[in-house]
Amino acid sequence: MKACIRGVGYYVPEEVLTNQYFESYLDTSDEWITQRTGIKERRRASSWENTSDLGAKAAERAIKAAGVGRDGIDLIVCATATPDMPFPSAACLIGAKLGLKGVPAFDLAAGCTGFVYGLAVASSFVESGRFRNVLVVGSEILTRIVDPMDRSTCVLFGDGAGAAVVSPSNGASEILGFKLHADGGYGELLYLPARGTALELTEEVLEKRLHYAKMRGNELFKIAVREMANVSIELLDELGVGKEEVDWLVPHQANIRIISTLAKRLGLPMAKVVVNIQKYGNTSAASIPIALGEALEQGRIKSGDLVLLVAFGAGLTWGAMLIRW
Repeated sequence: MKACIRGVGYYVPEEVLTNQYFESYLDTSDEWITQRTGIKERRRASSWENTSDLGAKAAERAIKAAGVGRDGIDLIVCATATPDMPFPSAACLIGAKLGLKGVPAFDLAAGCTGFVYGLAVASSFVESGRFRNVLVVGSEILTRIVDPMDRSTCVLFGDGAGAAVVSPSNGASEILGFKLHADGGYGELLYLPARGTALELTEEVLEKRLHYAKMRGNELFKIAVREMANVSIELLDELGVGKEEVDWLVPHQANIRIISTLAKRLGLPMAKVVVNIQKYGNTSAASIPIALGEALEQGRIKSGDLVLLVAFGAGLTWGAMLIRW
């Protein structure tokens, strides 16, 4: 039995942070941010919104699109780097907000690759026959873990959530395959030093601003392009699919230069690449489902299209998935 994505939904907060917002208090400019990242604006969650709130709203829309009803959900997987709290999991809180009592739920931490990892877990469960309808959520509130005074990171990230329901294939649409990789040896290229068990939140840690995410962007750029291209080719070769057969590339929305360089390495025109980074910035595990949701709303992705998802993130992790829509 093969699995498919039966429905997709997404949610983004109302508040928009434009590049001019950062110009107002940082030594940066709209031109600098746009040229280096492709980002014009991003969303910020309200003070009363948590990761599980965003995730629940995206999940409701995905369940409606799938037509399975809340009672049809057998498992909840939430990919996130920014859960409401260490425990209970964001997935459990999302389940409670959806009124799903007794449904198993857990979080998955794979950084920006989290949604691809989540889909891989969900499809494996469905194909095994263990679960029928698995809800996969990618939800993030990254604006709360980036240093507002660090112009190299705070302009990049935004908040949002996306979700998908993975179910048995109807014979037409199906998840054809996936490839996942990780290398913890590169972990310190993108990490959050404090807020875990490695460092206590002492005055010194706070003064050094170690409770905010740290990133070495130039080194990440090179590895991200190389590994996303490699894993995509690895997957296509394994499945016997030519690069020219891919109808849509839906990459993690981290940086427009990474996306365009990746497309060139895969020999795909930008007309075949789903890009919305200009509106939302980097929303980590939420970026691919938000991009998918928008492309479906716009009627760009159609039944029968070959859709390649590929992502790269903290861990370091990377992975790709090919779907016959």
